[in-house]
Amino acid sequence: MCEFSKQVITVGEMASGAQLTIPVYHLKSATKGPKVYIQANMHGAEVQGNAVIFQLLELLKNAPFSGEITLVPYANPVACNHKNGEYTLGRFDPITGVNWNRMYHFNADIITPFAEQYLQCDQAEIEAAFNALLQTEITNKLEHNQYGLTTGQRIAYQLQAMAHNADIVLDLHTGPISSKHLYCPEYAQASASYFNIPHTILIPNEFDGAMDEATFCPWWSLKTEFQSLGRVFNFNKESFTVELGSQEQINLDVAKTDAKGILSYLAYKKFLPMAQYQAEKLVRYACYLQYYKAFYAPMGGMVDYLAEFGKPLLAGEPLARILRMDNYEQNSDERGENKALHYLTLDHDVLPILHFASASVNQGTELYKVFNRFFML
Repeated sequence: MCEFSKQVITVGEMASGAQLTIPVYHLKSATKGPKVYIQANMHGAEVQGNAVIFQLLELLKNAPFSGEITLVPYANPVACNHKNGEYTLGRFDPITGVNWNRMYHFNADIITPFAEQYLQCDQAEIEAAFNALLQTEITNKLEHNQYGLTTGQRIAYQLQAMAHNADIVLDLHTGPISSKHLYCPEYAQASASYFNIPHTILIPNEFDGAMDEATFCPWWSLKTEFQSLGRVFNFNKESFTVELGSQEQINLDVAKTDAKGILSYLAYKKFLPMAQYQAEKLVRYACYLQYYKAFYAPMGGMVDYLAEFGKPLLAGEPLARILRMDNYEQNSDERGENKALHYLTLDHDVLPILHFASASVNQGTELYKVFNRFFML
């Protein structure tokens, strides 16, 4: 049996003085193994990750795992409750307009001095000292910032402090209307095939403000700095953003399948016996981030989304068609089509990944995101 604990932590305060809290679940085995951190619902409408965390708790309570795992549903209580009519918003901080998932911290200036100071130390000492430094960076941000923090920064830094204790970090998200896909650092490409996820976006080993980058970039940067100084280490730290499909809905049966897919990756990382969870044999497509392209509506109107996710769309085949009733005429054009319908195509093959949630769009709305120059993993 594992050791189980639940903690409720305060991550901020509302104008009324009411506290913003989130639940944190922790499972620890008697045997040593990787430390795992998983959070969900940083964006308000992206709720399926909460169901996946429930299923992970159910599956792990009697599982023979080695190590420990921290699970954080409802990671952003402001975004979770940011409603407008029947819709959940919560992708951007309503006060600052900043994406909630672009407020994490990494100071690249710490890397070179640290590597030089610990150049002759063994790996265990380096890892302990570097993790302590990362925690100090966050503590200084939270407790010694004379000019204060935004609501989003305060939440993000407290989540990041927990994530820095882990070897493996998974940030669970969803798209608007979306296929399942994975944001994977380029150096960890081999790990992508152990998730039961058909589409992988390979991102540069660089920091751009997101949770996955904030937790893998320090270690990757330290590894490359040591390498330049003549020492080679494998710190075995990996972080991913896992996109679980579409927003504004949960499905507990699908969440159980998703949870098993995550456990197949954790089995590969020796958190669980490999025999217990195996990655499915899937056709897996990948694309480098620079070729993950957004397609914007060339006109306003009502959109009929035609392209299927996960199926290569050949050049000239329609992504969507836009209905413009203001253009309706009784007679069709020479091709037998009415001017009220406009078909949207590309001149090269792509792999559709997600599309806008609403059928009603303005000119310039991001309609689809697609893989361009994709390949099979």
